[in-house]
Amino acid sequence: MQHFLAKLILALSFLSMTNGSWAEQTKSDWQPHTVFVAGDSTAASYNQPDHQGWAAVLDSFLDSSVVKVDNRARGGRSTRTFISEGLWQKLIDDVQTGDLVFIQFGHNDASKINDDSRARGTIPGLGDDSVNIHNLLTKQEETVYSFGHYIRKMVADVRAKNATPVLLSLTARNIWNNQGIERGSGQYGGWMYQLSWELDTAFIDVTNPVADTLEAMGMEQTAQLYTKDHTHFNGEGAQLHAQTIIAGLKGLRPTLDPQWYSAKGQQVAANDWTWLRQPFVNNAEIPSIFMVGDSTVRNGAGDGAGGQWGWGDFIGDKLNSKKVNLVNRAIGGLSSRTFITGGHWQRALSMMKPGDHVLIQFGHNDAAPLNDDSRARGTIKGVGEEQVDIKNLLTGLDESVHSYGWYLRKMIGDARARGIIPIICSPVPRKTWDEAGSQIVRAQDSYPQWAEQVARQSGSMFIDLHRLVADQYDSLGAQKVDALFADAHTHTSKEGAELSAGIVAQQLRWTLDL
Repeated sequence: MQHFLAKLILALSFLSMTNGSWAEQTKSDWQPHTVFVAGDSTAASYNQPDHQGWAAVLDSFLDSSVVKVDNRARGGRSTRTFISEGLWQKLIDDVQTGDLVFIQFGHNDASKINDDSRARGTIPGLGDDSVNIHNLLTKQEETVYSFGHYIRKMVADVRAKNATPVLLSLTARNIWNNQGIERGSGQYGGWMYQLSWELDTAFIDVTNPVADTLEAMGMEQTAQLYTKDHTHFNGEGAQLHAQTIIAGLKGLRPTLDPQWYSAKGQQVAANDWTWLRQPFVNNAEIPSIFMVGDSTVRNGAGDGAGGQWGWGDFIGDKLNSKKVNLVNRAIGGLSSRTFITGGHWQRALSMMKPGDHVLIQFGHNDAAPLNDDSRARGTIKGVGEEQVDIKNLLTGLDESVHSYGWYLRKMIGDARARGIIPIICSPVPRKTWDEAGSQIVRAQDSYPQWAEQVARQSGSMFIDLHRLVADQYDSLGAQKVDALFADAHTHTSKEGAELSAGIVAQQLRWTLDL
């Protein structure tokens, strides 16, 4: 039921955070003859009791009369050896116009670059560096490149065939620590994510959704899926990973037409937020600053569509991002209430570890109706404990709706329970001038004051973005401020988002020594 609630809320609330029509964003442009898979042993076909790759069962989710799965994944290979052994060329030779090619590597790329057993490692990262070796295994001279170099080659080759590459983060490993299950081996998932932006490719995060499921199952049940070792799963584990990938595929834009899925595949609920390409923790060895909020923090897919940007996308330009991961999980169109009921808060929270910080900014959408058949996202005004029990007209489900302050307190409590430090931000101001046209209108007895009240009462750090940004607008004047907005009064342009980000960054430098 909760998943159904989240799905319905998101499907309609995304109307507000896209630029371009809903039909344009969701039309089905992909019509492949074949879905190819390039990967390692976590995707390869084995059919062993204790080991099965996810791509071996992917076809059970698709209608074989319309599209087939051609699984070329091979155990033990890295991006480098998949190419150097000719496996990639054989795959690309068979790719036709319109096909999809899933690319998932990383588990083996961290191996040694040169030895007499595998010689499969790649240079870590996305750089242009290379190293010339005499390969101890093949006895041949070889130039070894970075992980990014090999993925870039694969993407270029797929596009040269007028086909579509889809990059995937790693499968989950059954390795646990005090915070939960491991979320990716090294930084390969993060590097694949960065490449999806650099190369403008579709991306499906496999690691974190699977990790969420496994953590809910617990260590004992998870172990039943990984009976061989901590990396390779059995048939049930393969089904879990394949289902997660199908859910992600359904959440991309464009995507496959629903009729291309089998009856089993049609039952899989879409992860409707996949197209947003939300970031996640790249380097688990350093602390993280998370951001949660609405479109003023991250607009749409965070790509500047329609000239609209959120301030969270520019924090990295203002801080030493080598010292922290900056993870902007804000989603446009959502309120404090629907960010929680849609499951987004829990997904972000599951990625955090003790000592991390989370910036929380809501308010712009909390003033919407409590109950309607389009968004149903409003919260009760104020910070009290009152609640309203409704039959949600959007979801058809019973729901208890609380105050704005209640939802903020819940996030604060959830964060602290995990050793995470919350920082409350008042909502950035709208471009609304007073009658004289000399000052931005400050909200009174409203969300900025309520956010501060919750922060003070809970002893949380507070950044008064509403006041600080408004003060800056006043000093600049109406004409200059016009250039800081990409619409009438709510969503900032790149320049406007950078201004707000600079203010947030300054506050963080003072409090966190960044």
